[in-house]
Amino acid sequence: MDAKFLPHSRSPFSTLSRRRHTCKPVCTPIYAVLTRPSPSQSITQEARKTSDYNDKWFDLIAINHLSQSVQAATGLRNGMSGYESLVEAARVASQKFNPIQQREVVIEALERAFPRPILYLIRTLLPPSKFAREYFAAFTTVFFAWLVGPCEVRESEADGRREMNVVHIKKCRFLEETNCVGMCTNLCKIPSQTFIKNSFGIPVNMVPNFEDMSCQMIFGQEPLDLTDDPALKQPCYKLCKAKQKHSMKCSS
Repeated sequence: MDAKFLPHSRSPFSTLSRRRHTCKPVCTPIYAVLTRPSPSQSITQEARKTSDYNDKWFDLIAINHLSQSVQAATGLRNGMSGYESLVEAARVASQKFNPIQQREVVIEALERAFPRPILYLIRTLLPPSKFAREYFAAFTTVFFAWLVGPCEVRESEADGRREMNVVHIKKCRFLEETNCVGMCTNLCKIPSQTFIKNSFGIPVNMVPNFEDMSCQMIFGQEPLDLTDDPALKQPCYKLCKAKQKHSMKCSS
């Protein structure tokens, strides 16, 4: 499923420099134009790793902190370091737990990674508003590229208004490293949507494109019900590493 957005020419931080004090603390629903892939577009090709990352000191600290949080939540430790450690922690979780348990484990890991007082402070200072949605989009591109890869803020339209509230992830690092649709949906998309809404009061809809491994994070848009979300109905990659190690259909 792909999300189509209006082209934009503004900097993703232009809105941040001109905060409007009159924005209403009401979260206006944002709607993306979605297209459903045809049956012939099933994900059966081999996913190939093409990106190289040179993690800086801040990136490594953040990666190891999140990896340790996941390992603590699962109770399953590994002796690796860097992004490899995070991927291994996620892969072990996908093998040891069912999809529902996987989502619960990631939410617990995120709660461990981000102290509650900080989450409460952010939620208090940034009630649902146009500014908050645009702030979270810009913040994600700057401080979470180490997790998802290069990304940029894009524009969408809601009720005739334009907002810079969409994060376009050019090629998701986590999906590229794990090479598994089920790990994307159960260990990233669904728990992240739940955690962000519960922690900050702002819904976010993550729309992965399994053909090119890109993803859209649409702040302000409620995600689809799990029974209606096409992401949970996609077959996995032909050479899915996780599927080779357990009997579950990892994309279900």
